[in-house]
Amino acid sequence: MKKIKKPILKRLKWGIIGCGRFTENSFIPTMKILRRSTIESVFSKDEKRAKFISEKFGIPNYYSNLDEFLKSDIEAVYIGSANIDHYEQVLKSAQAGKHILCDKPISITSAQAEKMVKVCKEYGVQFAVNYTYRFHPLIIKAKEFIDRQLLGKLVSISVNYNTDFPPGNNFRFKKELSGGGALRDIGTHMIDLLRFFGGEILSIDGIIDDIIYKSEVDDFSAGIVKFEKSGYGYFNVSFNNKKAFNRIEILGHKGALSIDNLIGVKNVPSKLTILLDGEAKKAFRKRGNKFLQLLRSVQKSFIENETTLVTGYDGYINMKLMEELEAKCLTKKN
Repeated sequence: MKKIKKPILKRLKWGIIGCGRFTENSFIPTMKILRRSTIESVFSKDEKRAKFISEKFGIPNYYSNLDEFLKSDIEAVYIGSANIDHYEQVLKSAQAGKHILCDKPISITSAQAEKMVKVCKEYGVQFAVNYTYRFHPLIIKAKEFIDRQLLGKLVSISVNYNTDFPPGNNFRFKKELSGGGALRDIGTHMIDLLRFFGGEILSIDGIIDDIIYKSEVDDFSAGIVKFEKSGYGYFNVSFNNKKAFNRIEILGHKGALSIDNLIGVKNVPSKLTILLDGEAKKAFRKRGNKFLQLLRSVQKSFIENETTLVTGYDGYINMKLMEELEAKCLTKKN
């Protein structure tokens, strides 16, 4: 199959697939900050919703037909639709020669994710995933401490994302549309953070449950992973907690660090605390618009047609790990 050669662009013309709350309240307002990007087209299966978003933000074109949307004057797409739709939309966008930023999780199954990565490669388009936490400055600083071995040999990493998200009229609570609940929606972020900090994961085990809301998807999940290089990782996520600390803790042989007020919160300074053997305790506070930083990074990669910092392959690996955990939990249950 012939690749579509992508020229280096001076500006980037975007199209948006999916007109949900995140698109309306986060993606479009943040995108408008970028000087080298414009939004030219929006698509929704609901034509009234597409028209509303188009008129609210002054976007020239709106569509309810995906094929017509992909023929519009765009070079990149953001896919923020229901999880079940990502597979078809990524394949069609790649075949139309569009660079792709896809929301997480990128698919319903790892087999789908693998095919998505393959097709994007075949058609020569970049495939990025919306894993925003990697782009916060304190996350990047913590990664530097690990890579420079300032904490010594890695022992363990703990990441938590607990929030209250009651069931409602939302695709996340319909298993056929989302593939699952807390694990699929926010657990994928935590698994990605564990991989970012600790490297590739050899194995995963844990528990998936529906403790409070008793809906058709999980509202709690916890897992423990073994890293390929050194140490272990732990995560827990939930949709059933009204108050939570949501800390990141990284423990090494020579020191430790923690990050507070970052996961699950907005518009407040995050705090990095560092403990190193033989040194006084240090603490730093930093604001950081992690989504804006992700979009700037993706914009640069798309304009220069270079591999993105977070790729579709990352989405594929994270999906495989979630499936492995789900399969083990199902075996225990039975």
